[in-house]
Amino acid sequence: MPPQPQIMVDLQFEQYMPDPDLETIAKLISQDPGLSGALLKLVNSPHFGLSNKIGSIQRAVNLLGSRSIINLINAQSIKGEMSDETIVTLNRFWDTAQDVAMTCLTLAKRTGVQAADEAYTLGLFHDCGVPLMLKRFPDYMDVLVQAYAQASAQTRVVDTENRVFNTNHSVVGYFTAKSWRLPEHLTAAIANHHNALAVFRDESSRNTQSQLKNLLAVLKMAEHICASYRVLGNQAVDHEWNAVGPLVLDYIGLSEYDFENLKQNIRELSGH
Repeated sequence: MPPQPQIMVDLQFEQYMPDPDLETIAKLISQDPGLSGALLKLVNSPHFGLSNKIGSIQRAVNLLGSRSIINLINAQSIKGEMSDETIVTLNRFWDTAQDVAMTCLTLAKRTGVQAADEAYTLGLFHDCGVPLMLKRFPDYMDVLVQAYAQASAQTRVVDTENRVFNTNHSVVGYFTAKSWRLPEHLTAAIANHHNALAVFRDESSRNTQSQLKNLLAVLKMAEHICASYRVLGNQAVDHEWNAVGPLVLDYIGLSEYDFENLKQNIRELSGH
């Protein structure tokens, strides 16, 4: 996944300091889906032999130490050579990934339904298939706009992508996250993030899929609050949220009124 150019500059500046600050490095890496993915893939590899997979950037940085992190940064910077046009197109993606991640973190803390660091990781990576689809299909962003326009209770965002490309960003994101060795419950949430309506309608899975529902509930609220439908989908209305929103709020136990207050509060917090 292509790293965000300015992040690379900031990280390389930090690595040349006599005593690189791991907390600063973790914060910078957390802003970039490509670098975060490479880091988690490394720390969750069999080489480290961890019994539980790590989903937290800060923990991964602390575990690896500055030397390994610097090697990783250098390796990623080589992969980051993209055309100017693609970089400009992806600016929207990078901005919204960071916004959604921070909002997931805030929502996880306020609702208490999900570990905050994993909610952040999901927010950062849920759309990691988007830049990869764009790399492969130059007209991808146009199709994504069409997909958001046609979203409804009957038509998922990914249905439009499937029709045009025979694949979609959720599937590509799932396999990317698996290759990064993210924990299974996070890869399942990435795979299903545009299938949330079916997940929440399935009453039989209330117990067996509670972790998936917790993650998706936080993510769908965050996407709506950050207006992914407008930033990525160029829509005035969030058709997907209109279909799944009531089920999400019912699952979390929030009234429409409480959610509106929460939404305003978070938007003010993030300066939107």
